[in-house]
Formats: sequence, structure tokens, C-alpha cells
Amino acid sequence: MNLSRQDEPLYQTLASTIRAELSMYKPGDLLPGELRLAERFAVNRHTVRRALDLLVQEGNIIRIKGKGTKVLTRPLLYPVQAKTAYTDQFSAMGLTARAQLLKVYQRPANQDELTQLALAPGSTVLEYRTLRFIDDEPISVMTHFFSADYETLLRDYKRDSMRQYLKDRGCHLQRASSVIGARLPTIDEASRLLIPQSAPVLTVTTLSKNQHGHPVELTFSVSRADRFQYQVVLNGEHI
Repeated sequence: MNLSRQDEPLYQTLASTIRAELSMYKPGDLLPGELRLAERFAVNRHTVRRALDLLVQEGNIIRIKGKGTKVLTRPLLYPVQAKTAYTDQFSAMGLTARAQLLKVYQRPANQDELTQLALAPGSTVLEYRTLRFIDDEPISVMTHFFSADYETLLRDYKRDSMRQYLKDRGCHLQRASSVIGARLPTIDEASRLLIPQSAPVLTVTTLSKNQHGHPVELTFSVSRADRFQYQVVLNGEHI
């Protein structure tokens, strides 16, 4: 296939052509390699690379080292309901979800944490900060807050699903409430999520209770707005 060489640069014409074809792919599908695209469109690989760079910047595709170029044709849809778990939800979509533990520390609880977690005045909390990835793309920075009483239970947590880690140890969590917001990222958040500080992020504050109805975990997540959408589900009904 020969591209029409009009007024715009050739790589932009190629990017427009590939962009129009993305609807034929499912999220997670791999695009043909650069060499195959160059042969198909009768251009050199440098032109293909510049076209793909443009689509990466737009959030349509992502390059994954050692795997290829994956299609990200629409934001990831995450249902906000009582029993949804981050890792399980995206694994069901055929995506690989993982979490990297960034830091852990203990400090005095603030008033909101005391109230939400039903702690006595003067209590301390454990703060676990994680970076969440979907198919090796950083998507969310998540901070988990627990009563210091859970220090022994949490001692061996190193990575991946916090909810599954707790479930494996007999603590079954269920979402009790979530508050969704939006703002611009901090310098640290933008750096970790690989986005400019001018790009908006979605924030979610969630309280989760155990099988006995006791508040156990308060989380605060900061997610890329270009890659995430939240779907609120009430009594099985989507809104």
C-alpha cells in the first residue's frame, strides 16, 4: 500500500492510517512489527517509528520491551462495586496486573484516618505505598492505610495484590465506600506515572471492611485519566 504524500509529513499520514485501523484490534492485541509495517506501506522503518511514537504519545498504543507494540484503543474500565479487586478485574480482561511496593512506614494517624478506621485517639497507622502496572505500563499510585495492629499480618507483603495477600491470611475485604475525584498530579506522581504534570489524574479514596464488618483498610489511589475510567455499579446495575 502506498501512502498519499500530501502537505503533511509522511509519518503523520502513516499515523493517521494506523490510527484509523486500531478499531479492528482489541485492547492488548499486538500490532505488526516495524519491518512488516514498513514493507506494507512502502516506507522506511524510521518513518514507521515516528508514526508509532505519535500514537504512543496519544495513548493509543504502548511499546513493551521484548513483546512488541500493544493496542490501547480505549481507557481501561474498572467497575466500582463491593467485591471488585484490582488484580482480579484486569486479569479477567487478559491483562497482566502487578504492584511494586515503593515504601512502608508507621506514623501517627490523622483525624480522617482515626474516624474512617475507627481508631482510638493517638493511634498509629501503617502506610504502604505501591505503584500499579497493567501490562508493564504504570497506571496508578496507590497508598494503603492500616491500623498498626495489623503490622504482624502485613509483615510479609512485598508485591502484587494487597487484597489477595490478606485473603490468603483469612482477612476477606469488601469495599464499603468510595469517593472519586480529579486533579493534577504532583511532581512525584507524574514522574512515576510517566505523564506530564499538566495531565489530569483520577483519585479514589476507598474504605474496605472485613468479613465481620470492621473497617480494616483505607486506600487512596491516583490513576492516569487517559487510561482509566471508573464504572459505578449499584445492586448489579451499571450507572
